[in-house]
Amino acid sequence: MALLAAAARRLPRRLRLLKPHHFTTASSSPSFGESESSAPTWEPQSPVRTPPDDQFAAWVTRLRPGFTACDLADAINSEQDPDLALALFRWAALRPGFRHAPASYLAALNAAASGKRPVTAENLIQEVLAGACPPDLQLFNACLRFCCDRRSLFPIAFDMFNKMRALPASAACRPNVETYTLLLSTVVRRVGRPPASLVYLHAVRSLSRQMKASGVVPDTYLLNLIIKAYGRCLEIDDALKVFREMPLYSCEPNEFTYGYIVKAMFQKGRTDKGLEYLKEMREKGFMPSGGVYMSAVAALALEWRFEESREVLLDMLDCKRKPDMITYRTLLEELCRATRTEDAFELLEELKERKRGALDQRMYSELLGGLHWISQPQQNGLPRRDMGSDERDSGD
Repeated sequence: MALLAAAARRLPRRLRLLKPHHFTTASSSPSFGESESSAPTWEPQSPVRTPPDDQFAAWVTRLRPGFTACDLADAINSEQDPDLALALFRWAALRPGFRHAPASYLAALNAAASGKRPVTAENLIQEVLAGACPPDLQLFNACLRFCCDRRSLFPIAFDMFNKMRALPASAACRPNVETYTLLLSTVVRRVGRPPASLVYLHAVRSLSRQMKASGVVPDTYLLNLIIKAYGRCLEIDDALKVFREMPLYSCEPNEFTYGYIVKAMFQKGRTDKGLEYLKEMREKGFMPSGGVYMSAVAALALEWRFEESREVLLDMLDCKRKPDMITYRTLLEELCRATRTEDAFELLEELKERKRGALDQRMYSELLGGLHWISQPQQNGLPRRDMGSDERDSGD
């Protein structure tokens, strides 16, 4: 060990100042579609620096001859400097007769991820995917977690998932609950509104079928992700099917489960069922989110079910959830359209005088001005225009 350290000190200075990523085992050939002249020669995203020679020599002498991969993993985990930890990992790979194990790769990946070395971490993941070490479930899930956190590496996450599925059962590396949770969390984050979300909904259905076929028992969080994806795409029947299957997996619905279903039902127009599930949710002591409450208030008001909409609004204020301006205006303006102008003004005054969740002066003034405008009688038999048109006409 002392000879190795002395030999390292005798290297020319220009060689010792080279950055560690120049000695990575990954191939430096340009990828498909890139020319050799455009291939980068350094990692601008990673502030990699060369570790001091004395610290590196101290770790080399501390590792006794015949050290194992577990000893190397302990050394990497105990080192706070990510560059020094990765230098130890690369140095050990050059030792005759030494082969990295999943524990050492996992320690190096954690050091690269925590030290903000994304390119180095990606190289490590590519080596694991190529079979540089024996398969290990914990290591594969760590690689998946790193890839799922970065949009550009999402295809690599599915490559890792397919590799895990292709392994024999004796390897004990088949996808588990954590694997499906990582993938579904990433897919659900991309699910927006139809029709663009239907592309990702197909991936959710595929992962759900594979999970059931492989015998993986999901937990409540994983089932909520599936219900959330169905709810965002307004696939109510599929969401209710997963909701009814939750007792089969010994999972109990929580406030998020009910919230996804209730909000989707009101957005779909199934107001009666949405109100039924909302009441069931409140009876169980769950508190809906502000988005769920506002969807319920607006949907009920648009159907002129004002008493129920008012009850939901007051319950929302009692739960310290604050509605937005659109929710207030929807309820009050629909009351005026239903020729219940006095009820609209009384409700506005009641909301202002409430001790909990009272309206502030600015919002009260805007709502009051809107009610005065929408409740004024039509003059000269001309249709009433919106307020914006009057401002544009006066400007002309």
